[in-house]
Amino acid sequence: MSNVTLLKDRIARRECRVGVVGLGYVGLPLVLRFGEVGFRVMGFDIDVAKVDQLNSGTSYIEHVPAPRVQALLDARRFEATADLGRLGEPDAVIICVPTPLTQHRDPDLRFIERTADAVAATLRRDQLVCLESTTYPGTTEEVVLPRLEARGLRVGEDFFLAFSPEREDPGNAHFDTATIPKVVGGVTPDCLALASALYAEAIKQIVPVASTRVAEATKILENVYRAVNIALVNELKIAFERMGINVWDVIEAAKTKPFGFQAFYPGPGLGGHCIPIDPFYLTWKAREYGVATRFIELAGEINAGMPAYVILKLMEALNERGKALKGSRILVLGAAYKRDTDDSRESPGLEIMEELFHRGAKVEYSDPHLPRLPIVRRHKIDLASVVLSEASLRQYDAVLLVTDHTRFPYDLIHRSASLIVDSRNAFRARQLTGPHVVPA
Repeated sequence: MSNVTLLKDRIARRECRVGVVGLGYVGLPLVLRFGEVGFRVMGFDIDVAKVDQLNSGTSYIEHVPAPRVQALLDARRFEATADLGRLGEPDAVIICVPTPLTQHRDPDLRFIERTADAVAATLRRDQLVCLESTTYPGTTEEVVLPRLEARGLRVGEDFFLAFSPEREDPGNAHFDTATIPKVVGGVTPDCLALASALYAEAIKQIVPVASTRVAEATKILENVYRAVNIALVNELKIAFERMGINVWDVIEAAKTKPFGFQAFYPGPGLGGHCIPIDPFYLTWKAREYGVATRFIELAGEINAGMPAYVILKLMEALNERGKALKGSRILVLGAAYKRDTDDSRESPGLEIMEELFHRGAKVEYSDPHLPRLPIVRRHKIDLASVVLSEASLRQYDAVLLVTDHTRFPYDLIHRSASLIVDSRNAFRARQLTGPHVVPA
């Protein structure tokens, strides 16, 4: 019996051990899913605090309940560790590490490279390695594969390598790790077959594709599509405003067309780890082939300019009331990048807060999902969330809505705030209008 057949059989009997490297918004849900369908799972992370929390049965991600972690611990199907020297223990290693940009908008692959080196140091025969981190087409075979083959083992014979883009959407009530279709590409046919077999045990629909490059490009296309269309409605929002037209009314009317139109909505800027970052991985790689990705560059320019536009609308609203931004007390509503999550990665709210501080405003924030702002790569703001009440809201010269969480008490805010600048159309959508509610 071949090693491929043996590993497939072990996967089918759920006897193989799964390792997940990177226990964030992508890796931790994957750990839980594999554990809950019967696999023994090791979670790897260089953040010792995260490892300790998980091993004590607690969770640091809001939409990942602690009882799910504790249940796997009780069943002895999960262990977290910061020791990358143990990467040789799992039969399958899934890599879910960050892929940020440098300050010059070039890919920063150091986390993939370091993880690949760590996997290579313990790589053994018949291990399956899957990369999930979003990156440019070619990364799996150009960056990861040479590192894994450096000690003499050969892909498709001694070990197996695949790419399967993560598609996590924190806070999505309709789709989760188990129900989001899983695109999988392998370096060789056996690599594809084994990776597909593994994911099929935990995820309902597997979408095999021709190569790792196709799988890598799939995720990039998905995020470029969203970035470009969001940039379009952001640009139209500004143009329509000059014409006296409310873009939200236009979108609501346009989306009644049953074909040929998909609604995208404007906002204060792009957030999250995907849409603001991933398109520029393709831009960087396309330059290697002499291709200018002008749509991506333009979309990035428009979306990156939205926080400044929102601040301009805030300044104009204050000026109408005889107040300058400098010295004004501003309450920012929402620090997470999207509604009803605690995910603040690349959040436009953090960028807006820093710029308001820079301009001399006195800034505080309120977010029911983020009791204290995390210190992140780009922003270091040490603030705790303000509890909303009639008394607290009356203290501010303006309230700026950045993230439209459903848990915000919109009636109370509308009744108590002297000025509301709304970048999400949240108040108008609830028929909470008036001269003190200004769209942005």
